[in-house]
Amino acid sequence: MKRVLLLVATNVAVMLVLSIVVSVLGLDQWLSAEGIDYVSLLWFSAIFGFGGAFISLLMSKMIAKMSTGARVIDGSEGTTQYWLVETVRKLAEKAGIGMPEVAFYEGPANAFATGAFRDSALVAVSSGLLESMSREEVEAVLGHEVAHVANGDMVTLTLIQGVLNTFVFFLSRVVGFVVDKAVFRTERGVGPGFYITMIVCQILFGIAASMIVAWFSRRREFRADRGSADFLGTPQPMIAALSRLGQVQSGGLPQSVKAFGIGSDSNIARLFATHPPLEERIAALQAGR
Repeated sequence: MKRVLLLVATNVAVMLVLSIVVSVLGLDQWLSAEGIDYVSLLWFSAIFGFGGAFISLLMSKMIAKMSTGARVIDGSEGTTQYWLVETVRKLAEKAGIGMPEVAFYEGPANAFATGAFRDSALVAVSSGLLESMSREEVEAVLGHEVAHVANGDMVTLTLIQGVLNTFVFFLSRVVGFVVDKAVFRTERGVGPGFYITMIVCQILFGIAASMIVAWFSRRREFRADRGSADFLGTPQPMIAALSRLGQVQSGGLPQSVKAFGIGSDSNIARLFATHPPLEERIAALQAGR
């Protein structure tokens, strides 16, 4: 119920902010004079902006399983699988969340968590992670993923993405209308200038939105690292896991769950990286942050 209220409140807040911005800039009167219903445009932007983000969130577990080939395990498959399930169960109890589904997939060293709800999430671990790390280090990684779930990071980033999508949808179309009327001098309806400008603006605004989402994602990684340290009572296993990760090949995650993996995007431009450099995360843990 809290998440539904948060969604409604966020939608209302975005609508109010956009309405205020339009009014302060005098665009409401100009758009109305040009026969453009900006209120309907606001609703259109919010529905598509938030709708797409939340549909992706609701389908995240299914998409993650399909894209990685992850298989849900219950512990009866073997001693390693039993240990994984029981370790996640123990961490989930400490975090005060429902028992997540536990999955295993073949791939480079990594792990991820996803799901729309705190009490029915998915935590998945790769074969590469189990092969390259000790059990204590794997437990720290599992703690990191459980912390993501407990902190509500999936929903938080979805809300941020929804807000930014709404701004991108709305502002790209407003700029398109302005350019079409002021530069291309279209008198009736909209002309090619609107569509060209809208597409260009949507790409540019979308790139800016991606940088903002990536920045929030990087902040969340520090918090999840700290959550793992709190669950285990010491930051040393998480520090060891991050150090080990820097020595092995990590990655192999699809874009839909990449932000909630354990690996670092050190090879990607920092502005678009969903994870901070491993050195910064280790330093933060050592400093008690």
